Amino acid sequence: MLEIRWHGRGGQGAVTSVELLALSAIGEGKFAQGFPSFGPERRGAPVAAFNRVDDKKIKIRSGIYTPDVVVVLDESLIAMVDVAEGLKRNGTLIVNTTRNLAELRANIKFEGKIAVCDATGIAWKELGVPITNTTMLGAVIRVTNVVKLSSLEKPIQARFGRLAIKNQTAAKRAYEEVRIINEG
Repeated sequence: MLEIRWHGRGGQGAVTSVELLALSAIGEGKFAQGFPSFGPERRGAPVAAFNRVDDKKIKIRSGIYTPDVVVVLDESLIAMVDVAEGLKRNGTLIVNTTRNLAELRANIKFEGKIAVCDATGIAWKELGVPITNTTMLGAVIRVTNVVKLSSLEKPIQARFGRLAIKNQTAAKRAYEEVRIINEG
């Protein structure tokens, strides 16, 4: 089973990300869960959301405390939240940033695999807004192979309608541009 924790801010689409990833996995015949965890429910407040994906039925109904993957939609959260808390030693941290490994290491206490993607830059160019949820989905899929990138198409179309193609393009660009900067 793959367990993922997403960190974002209210309004950035972390909850939408977990929903789209879960629907993509289900579309491939896998079993999936996607659920949020809110603090203060307001735009801009830190938000965490979670996914579980497996090839067999998922019976766990608790929170995720030791994820395999952590995704950071907004790098400013790194200074506010211990994004690597509970992340398995052999886990993967995927960050929306243009920072290098040394800069990330100054604020993140994690020695495992780290991947980065300039999702904000991609979102501005492809969507015209700095909402990085669908963009980071492309990066997550590339790094984890949890589902095929093409499996995102139907859930994105259903969620975004006429804006779907822009979101699919952003996800594809992130899939192509994400890079692993530390193998762990």
